[in-house]
Amino acid sequence: MDQLADRVPDELARTLEHEMRLVRDAIALVASGASPRVVVASLRLSGRLIDPGRQLAAQAGVQFTPLWRVDNAGADIAIEREPDADA
Repeated sequence: MDQLADRVPDELARTLEHEMRLVRDAIALVASGASPRVVVASLRLSGRLIDPGRQLAAQAGVQFTPLWRVDNAGADIAIEREPDADA
């Protein structure tokens, strides 16, 4: 049982880094113009990604929108171009 407790923080850290990498890649994809919108779904730790994701999106000039799930079990994240970017 202690071995599982020792692994949990490492697994959480790896999951958090993996999910943050997905968000960073989505931001880069939209900011580059390769896609107008990307949704990163099925995130396990979305609550921890919102503040840093919003900051990265703002720096890249794209919108960051949490799409809260009906069951309150977190959120998917939509990355979109700013509305005036299409003009």
